[in-house]
Amino acid sequence: MLASDSLATFLSSMVKTFTGFAPLGVVLVAMLGVGVAEHSGFINTGLKLMLKVTPRKLLTPSIILVAIVSHTATDAGYVLVIPLAGVIFFAAGRHPLAGIAAAFAGVSGGFGANFIPSGIDPLLQSFTQSAAQIINPTMSINPLNNWGFASASSLFIVMLGWYITDKIIEPRLKNSPVDGETQDLPAFEDARSDEKRAFLIASSVMIAGIALLAYVSAPADSAMRSSDGSLTNFSSPLMQSIVPLIFLLFWIPGAVYGFTVGTFKSSKDMIDAMSKAMNGMAYYIVMAFFCSLFIAAFSKSNLGALLAIEGAQVLKAMELPSSVTVVGIIFLTGFVNLFVGSSSAKWALLGPVFVPMLMQLGISPDLTQAAYRVGDSSSNIITPLMPYFPLVVVYCQKYVKGTGIGTLIAMMLPYSIAFMIGWSIFLLGYWALGIPLGLDASYVYPAVAP
Repeated sequence: MLASDSLATFLSSMVKTFTGFAPLGVVLVAMLGVGVAEHSGFINTGLKLMLKVTPRKLLTPSIILVAIVSHTATDAGYVLVIPLAGVIFFAAGRHPLAGIAAAFAGVSGGFGANFIPSGIDPLLQSFTQSAAQIINPTMSINPLNNWGFASASSLFIVMLGWYITDKIIEPRLKNSPVDGETQDLPAFEDARSDEKRAFLIASSVMIAGIALLAYVSAPADSAMRSSDGSLTNFSSPLMQSIVPLIFLLFWIPGAVYGFTVGTFKSSKDMIDAMSKAMNGMAYYIVMAFFCSLFIAAFSKSNLGALLAIEGAQVLKAMELPSSVTVVGIIFLTGFVNLFVGSSSAKWALLGPVFVPMLMQLGISPDLTQAAYRVGDSSSNIITPLMPYFPLVVVYCQKYVKGTGIGTLIAMMLPYSIAFMIGWSIFLLGYWALGIPLGLDASYVYPAVAP
């Protein structure tokens, strides 16, 4: 790798390696559409309406569910759902910190759970595919390979988070009286009539778009099907278009909402919304530059294959059950997450080791990625290195002045422990029942044909 020819090749191909980095285009294209929907107000109004029309008895699970859905727009959960949850709980006569904790648990602790496909799906898939190709250069991974598990996990996280919030967290908060300047807090405002009308129109457009897609894809000779007539095969144009579809299904209703309600006056406003979304991706682009070079060098070095084979031999010699190995991946990921906050950065680091190694043990990349998502999500809410952690502390201080980083960690620790243990068991049960992890997904490698 340090020979003159290798170094010359590395330098001369650096730009191509970066621009050809699969996750880069995937994430940026998806975020362009989400940015329009977010900055037009379409997503925010939808979240307000979902939170407003909720019976008091279902307040906690509804907030957690909305928090999970907010993953679709990267920052919406942190900047909208979490503070609104505190306001709503306070207005309902409940402890506001319980609302903040529930929302934080859904947004960050349940990050790996979502029944709506989002940018994180193709992002992780692209890293998983790159890692799997260390062993099998022709292997393809479907971007929705964990969709089934993530969808089922949404219900599990809602139920578990509901129990922890109402039975553990809120009773403990009775010893933390509200002493903040609550009179200066903004009251929860329902969406205006024009916002509701615009949201209805934009949502109708989104539903019509989904219906049109289903109509176009339904015929056996549809151009969206692969040569063998399949829609779910990774080679089908429909599956190849997942990221562009995510872009369109947010960009179009976002634009309709913006022009209807008046947040957009011209096409320049849409471009500004996309620009703001890209501003938030600056850190990711810098990280992607180094990740692309690292993965390229790592692949050429064959260290990944070496570690995979040697690591697999060690694990085989230990004769551990596959379930124990998968749980070990979950807990190791949760530990690393305390020090490396970015989900994609961690998977860029761990994927080239975990995926090939477990493939040698007969465990599919799809299952390895699902295990990673569980471990990555569960410890998000107890690490101060998570970028939004200080922001959540500030939200809490509006109600309880003495709240600090340690207070927030102590409040979120029951969620983290319960998610780590409970979600691991849930994955093992899901696996034992043989329920599909997602589209074109398998539990074993090589995959067994159905």
